[in-house]
Amino acid sequence: MKINDFKLECYFGLYEFTAPYLLTQSDCESMTTEELLDMEPGAKEGYLKQWLGYTETWGDPELRDLIAGLYRTMKRENVLVFHGAQEAIFAYMNVMLEPGDHMIAMYPNYQSAYEVANSVPGCELSKWHLKDAGDTWTADFDELESMIRPNTRLIAVNSPNNPTGYTFTNAQMQHLIDICRAHDIYLFSDEVYKGTEMDGEKRDWMADHYDKAISLGVLSKSYGLAGLRVGWLVSRDTGTLDKAVRFKHYMSICDSAPAEYLAKVALRHSDELLGRSKKIIESNTALADKFFEKYDYLFEKKAAPAGPVAFHKLKVDMPVQEFCQMAVDKKGVLLLPANIYDMEGQYFRMGYGRKGVPEALAKFEEFLIENGFTK
Repeated sequence: MKINDFKLECYFGLYEFTAPYLLTQSDCESMTTEELLDMEPGAKEGYLKQWLGYTETWGDPELRDLIAGLYRTMKRENVLVFHGAQEAIFAYMNVMLEPGDHMIAMYPNYQSAYEVANSVPGCELSKWHLKDAGDTWTADFDELESMIRPNTRLIAVNSPNNPTGYTFTNAQMQHLIDICRAHDIYLFSDEVYKGTEMDGEKRDWMADHYDKAISLGVLSKSYGLAGLRVGWLVSRDTGTLDKAVRFKHYMSICDSAPAEYLAKVALRHSDELLGRSKKIIESNTALADKFFEKYDYLFEKKAAPAGPVAFHKLKVDMPVQEFCQMAVDKKGVLLLPANIYDMEGQYFRMGYGRKGVPEALAKFEEFLIENGFTK
């Protein structure tokens, strides 16, 4: 099997743990193991008594019940736990796609959501591009439907979207499902930022509304617990989950017992953790809004109705990748340019989910002033 480099991870490998000011991270603020365990009486004692043997390949039964409880119509048998979302994506795409299949992927997107399809010999890929609408991003559903072919097997979407923050409304979700149902197409829905909606509209999970939909979830993003490496697939299509668990036998086999224990604690306090993340995002977004208002001659701000990331546009007469490189080299401020997504345009990703954003934004402003970008 040959697969292209994961450009984002290669880029982060250079700077994520060396650049002092991270202004592009896509996860939310994390916490210590002790802080998580302190959320529940007796959890710390239970953690110290956790058995360190193999775990069930499908995932801890109680953990699967807790994950199923996030959905309206799911039960334990509809849940398959993975060692993070990446493993889940890799397994699903490999068991779903075959030579001769056609897949449509929302774009931009998390690279593995479409790159794995590229690695399947004879599998065709089309990209459904989100549109720059000035102050935000939009999706053209008529265009999506026009891209469907007789051999289209799968549509892969990511909402809330990384990197743009674009998020389906419930009406748009239903429209997408109607398109998939009309053409008998499977739907892979990356929903790892679920629970961080900022516009007051509560969204359902796709898997609750369509038998051929599969929802991807994880504790890394909205919950801020990336170090646990706990992700999952949820679907009424248990036949596909059966295939995916057999593929998992060739990857992690099973998940970490300590991580599953901590994941159960986290999900028993889901509302509290999500509320914590949203509070940080809201505070950082308000700060960034003032920044972009002040420097509207340098940047075109793009609104993000959900999630901790936004994809803004640089107005400076300099390639965005050079601008971002200059920021990290001269001031240690890490941004993510559009070319990392193989995307044209002067866009760059900013992240609002961590407590260090105010300091990083202040350093970014210093960079602009010190290097002659400001008036």
